[in-house]
Amino acid sequence: MASHNQETVTEVHHWNESLFSFKTTRDPGLRFRNGHFVMIGLEVDGKPLMRAYSIASPNYEEHLEFLSIKVDNGPLTSRLQHIKVGDPILIGQKTVGTLVLDDLTPGKRLFLFSTGTGLAPFMSIIQDPETFERFETVILIHGVRTVSELAYSDFIREELPKNEFIGEMVSRQLIYYPTVTREAFKHTGRLTEAIQTGKLFKDIGQPALSPETDRAMICGSPAMLKETSDMLDSAGFKVSPSAGVQGDYVIERAFVER
Repeated sequence: MASHNQETVTEVHHWNESLFSFKTTRDPGLRFRNGHFVMIGLEVDGKPLMRAYSIASPNYEEHLEFLSIKVDNGPLTSRLQHIKVGDPILIGQKTVGTLVLDDLTPGKRLFLFSTGTGLAPFMSIIQDPETFERFETVILIHGVRTVSELAYSDFIREELPKNEFIGEMVSRQLIYYPTVTREAFKHTGRLTEAIQTGKLFKDIGQPALSPETDRAMICGSPAMLKETSDMLDSAGFKVSPSAGVQGDYVIERAFVER
């Protein structure tokens, strides 16, 4: 029995020379929690070549959306970056992941710390009404190298607040903080530096992190994930030790544990 379905690419968007996103059809039987990832891939030499990708679209949409880097010598991404509308693509039948709301203890503010394509799972989470029902304020921080890597920036700032179902909650409760390290921009510097120096909180007009009121999710490079986790640990936050167990913050373990 196959562990994946064949779907069809319905839309492709190239953000720059190293980053692209795409949408596919979705099997009606595929169920997932916002923040989950799934195995996706292409058939190569008659065999499925699969990799784990976070789902960027919320679980109530009829399509699936993914955000990917382009790696010229990558076994999958070297091929995936050339997909076009109408192409077949393989999507796994099972979704998993530890970046889920249920694994956070109750709190008032939710911080979503992301770098690069680590933004993907948070795109589904900020489109989930439950996120705004559980937390008074949701702060999405996205750290990248160049301005062109700020995927979905216009969507977050301009389109999401107009959404007929969650737009009002987004406008009232979501704070979006993009920061760039290698180009001039409104916010510059590394995500962790903005937190440690207090610049982030000054810029958004919010109090500093507190384990008594705040919860967090982290998704990004292994180095960023470790640095941010260490920072939260030293501030008194407790990580969720495993899937299904609540903590003050969660990380996507599948991409960092070897």
